[in-house]
Amino acid sequence: MAHAYRFGMEEEFFLADARTRGSPRARLKAFHAAVKAQLDTAEREQLQCQIEIASPPTADTEEARAHLAERRSALAAIGLERGILPFAAGTHPTARWRDQSATDKARYHGIMADLRMVGQRNLVCGLHVHVEVPDPDARLDLMGRLLPFLPILLALSTSSPFWQGERTGMAGYRTRAYAELPRTGLPELFADAADYARYVDVMTRSGAISDASFLWWQLRPSVKYPTLELRVADSCTRLDDALCIAALFRCLVRRVVRDRHLNAGLTAASRGFIRENLWRAERDGARATLIDEARAEAVPMAEMVEALLDETAEDAEALGCADICARARTIVADGSSADRQIAIFTAARKRGAREREALSAVVDHLAGETAVGTGSAVGATRAPSRRR
Repeated sequence: MAHAYRFGMEEEFFLADARTRGSPRARLKAFHAAVKAQLDTAEREQLQCQIEIASPPTADTEEARAHLAERRSALAAIGLERGILPFAAGTHPTARWRDQSATDKARYHGIMADLRMVGQRNLVCGLHVHVEVPDPDARLDLMGRLLPFLPILLALSTSSPFWQGERTGMAGYRTRAYAELPRTGLPELFADAADYARYVDVMTRSGAISDASFLWWQLRPSVKYPTLELRVADSCTRLDDALCIAALFRCLVRRVVRDRHLNAGLTAASRGFIRENLWRAERDGARATLIDEARAEAVPMAEMVEALLDETAEDAEALGCADICARARTIVADGSSADRQIAIFTAARKRGAREREALSAVVDHLAGETAVGTGSAVGATRAPSRRR
């Protein structure tokens, strides 16, 4: 087990107008130009109101933290100069999908032509985590056996309680919105690598997709790298939460590699329980209860997290990430970003703020926490200006 299980993280952020807290209508070109000039690992996303930063492959959580923290801070500084607030959340509290424009890039033009209105409605941001595996040819087997853990990782990451300026009543609406796209959600239970290869071959030869990168499942084998790519998580407002998700996934990959019997032989019923648990995670986030198939009962997240930490204790120790994995307990106890957003919105409304003003306070909070990466966000409670 000497393999390093190197990992890399991709964080997608929204951009808000610092005055209206909605999608920026001006200064975006200058903002993206400045980012391109200053940051080597920042990329444009499908919509112009989005941007992505990434960490290079590493086996060191602190190295990833330093890289991403520096880029979060740089994005905030570039935005401050141009009246733009970058922030990490699964959905944008105030933006409207009808107001969005696609990024001028050939791949995105092709996606928008294929998806049509569904593509324009894709106003969501996620956290993606790549983990290298010892044998890339084994990724299909590993992918299937990792599926039961996805609801826990989603619940811990939930940061999307608002959609189109409205409270959804859910902690993680992003995956609901993203499900409008084809080839999303849980991957199929492929029989083996050859079964998956046949699927990709038929899909590409028939013209359904250009390549396997157009399979937007919540977990997939990467086309470019010898990794498994986690895609279920919302974009995490706090960097420590994102690092916790990445570390847990990294440990889980190592866990299923060293025990080829763990979660082997999943059935259609098993997949059904996973789908139900994903719904529970979307709805209730860190407060969810998830179905334990073996016990045939619903179990609170706190208990599920303890079982997960116990399951991966050896792996966390070997990979040197036990401390950041343990942060999952804090997320469950204190709530995810979704809980903080709802609390800020509710408090603002109780003080007499109009709904739009309360949503603006949420955006300010998100921008502040994103910039510093922790809960001590400067400016997070700045009073929003009244929109007339």
